[in-house]
Amino acid sequence: MIKGREERLGGPTVAGMILVTGGAGFIGSHIVDLLIAEGHEVRVLDVLLPTAHCDRAPELNPEAEFIRGDVTDALTVARALRGVEVVCHQAAMVGLGADIHDLPAYVRHNDLGTAVLLGEMARSGFGGRLVLASSMVVYGEGRYVCDAHGQVTPPPRELAALARGSFEVECPHCGRSLAPDAIPESSHTDPRNVYAATKLHQEHLCFSFSRELGVPVTALRYHNVYGPRMPRDTPYAGVAAIFRSALESGHAPRVFEDGGQLRDFVHVRDVARANLSAITASAPVRGALNVASGTPRSVLEMAAALAEAIPGAPAPEVTGEFRLGDVRHVFASTARARECLGFRAMEDFMAGMTEFATAPLRA
Repeated sequence: MIKGREERLGGPTVAGMILVTGGAGFIGSHIVDLLIAEGHEVRVLDVLLPTAHCDRAPELNPEAEFIRGDVTDALTVARALRGVEVVCHQAAMVGLGADIHDLPAYVRHNDLGTAVLLGEMARSGFGGRLVLASSMVVYGEGRYVCDAHGQVTPPPRELAALARGSFEVECPHCGRSLAPDAIPESSHTDPRNVYAATKLHQEHLCFSFSRELGVPVTALRYHNVYGPRMPRDTPYAGVAAIFRSALESGHAPRVFEDGGQLRDFVHVRDVARANLSAITASAPVRGALNVASGTPRSVLEMAAALAEAIPGAPAPEVTGEFRLGDVRHVFASTARARECLGFRAMEDFMAGMTEFATAPLRA
């Protein structure tokens, strides 16, 4: 560990090694960079899944110790855990994927991988803290308010309604249109696709582990993360990367539904800062926290901002297409992360989109 760095962004340094699973990935590599810049010793465990990587890890910080291996392999995980004081669990298969045939892969990498990791942590007598990369997808639809019935939980949108271009959610009691609201961590969870189900199961496994062994767990529910090093040209990439790839090829971004679906787009450097804060907080923060910018924007607004940042780029095309696993509106209340971690997003949206328009993506 580098000495003399106790007064940096994340507060006190952590004694001992920090393991970042998935540390060669999009978000993980930014976390590794920040941890090393803050003087921490970092070990990375990453299998380099072909859905997110070429057969190497060019973005991985050379100061990190690297173990190429699968988090579902107990012997590899046991080796990676030696001397570790904090586990930052980023390894996961992400995105909606290609189709339902991806289901076994999601369960293997996300659920089984987390179970193996926790089992080996228990076997090794791990006594530090665990920071889990969770996701806003665990909420399903966001939080809604009906003028007549107050806060309500809408059912999944019906295929027939989507097919006729009726995208907004309605009150299950009176059929009125609902007003979306920022969702706090106390809201009920309702995963509505395979990826979402596995992310919620990761939380359940980690919180059960915490109750059994007393290991503090912080689950950071990332909202729509974007920034340099996103994977490109893959169904497992985020919507920002898909739009960026289209623009780079001279094509208009194809915006599904009517483009009015609301999300919270948060820069990957802010996500890395949230992880650093969770890892180095003087007392561990237990439970779930939203990691977001705090400012909702429509998908069309994001696509337009990205196109505007590229001279001569075509304007987004609103297609009316839809995916049954998508939700209409979901954006975060950031109050708990601000109160418990002192976390506030720092990256400006337009500056971030301008940077992202030309930033290197992962092949």
